[in-house]
Amino acid sequence: MTGETTEIREAVRERYAAAARETTGCGGDGDLQSCCGSDVARVDGAGTQVFGGGLYDVAEAAQAPVAAMQASLGCGVPTAVADLREGETVLDLGSGAGADVLISARRVGPGGRVIGLDMTEEMLGLARANAAEAGAHNVEFVHGYLEEMPLPDASVDVVISNCVINLSGDKPAVIREAARVLRPGGRFAVSDVIADPDMDDATRADMAAWTGCIAGALTHADFEHALTAAGLTDIEIRETHRVHEHAASAIIRARKPGAR
Repeated sequence: MTGETTEIREAVRERYAAAARETTGCGGDGDLQSCCGSDVARVDGAGTQVFGGGLYDVAEAAQAPVAAMQASLGCGVPTAVADLREGETVLDLGSGAGADVLISARRVGPGGRVIGLDMTEEMLGLARANAAEAGAHNVEFVHGYLEEMPLPDASVDVVISNCVINLSGDKPAVIREAARVLRPGGRFAVSDVIADPDMDDATRADMAAWTGCIAGALTHADFEHALTAAGLTDIEIRETHRVHEHAASAIIRARKPGAR
């Protein structure tokens, strides 16, 4: 791992550890920024929700504890497009406070299993507390890095993620690892930020923007190339909403070849 990748990882870890600590001190109004002074912005300049639990509809949000939704810093709702089925094993990359893990756990049922992978101990602690509150027994939260997933080959049916892959300093490695742990026929369904092709160099160089998912974003073409290079097929990249003048949130889906 390069020094730059390590620096990016540490910056991300510090910011999201702070977000986890702040969430536990919030008064429950759902606005992490106003109640705790966090610099993790949830709305754009026009006041439109672009990140966070407010992107989920009421029915979806009700499937996870309030604290898990409050701590969400994602840019989409991957569980809405992952087509989860009873009995499947799901891996959530950068699972944070566990909102998508707990929503997925309801979808796959008691015969299924959902694994949340995160590198931030503070978020893992928050996620485990949220799972206990929800009474979820088919979930597990694991400490580890997206570039070196601590899971066996071909061990999960679906990989989901909510605006986390772009936090990595080595995104092609993350996508290769996702392909490795997927079973043949397995599905990749994530929400993430994609950069406009003309994103300026100053934005890309801004470390604060790395931890907000913007400067580290791949372009549509970059993401498609990384998925193809990892051996995934049936690639779909669909923009959902703008999150920055140089970037948009998108649903990215693909499949690992082979029979289930």
